[in-house]
Amino acid sequence: MTRKNKPVIAFVCIENSCRSQIAEAFAKGINQSSYGILSAGSSPSGEVNPRAISLMQELGYDMSAQKSTGIGSLEGEEIEALVTMGCGDSCPNISSKQNIDWQIPDPKHMSLDEFRSVRDHIRGRVEGLFKSLLNC
Repeated sequence: MTRKNKPVIAFVCIENSCRSQIAEAFAKGINQSSYGILSAGSSPSGEVNPRAISLMQELGYDMSAQKSTGIGSLEGEEIEALVTMGCGDSCPNISSKQNIDWQIPDPKHMSLDEFRSVRDHIRGRVEGLFKSLLNC
């Protein structure tokens, strides 16, 4: 545990601009008090997707201060759960106690309704993750 003495959950996708950012926001909203929540990308875009920010705002989540970072930002962290979000061959091999792969499609070029569907799917997966972690 290195993130303020809390177990760390890290969400990883390719660009760290949509899926992992959305998962990070939901996770922080659900259980930031018990876990250190991080996200990163194997090939970060350098910015959070504006549509992701807007669609999360619809649900009351403010992602405007989140930053797109690379997997190097995870160095030195003792990761309890590493959740990859469908990055295929680009998924990094990062040491963690538990590796989880969700295979969520990248919503970057989807319609707004499809993007919302991916967002809502991620919310359900994050909620399920916390239920499984808390029941261990």
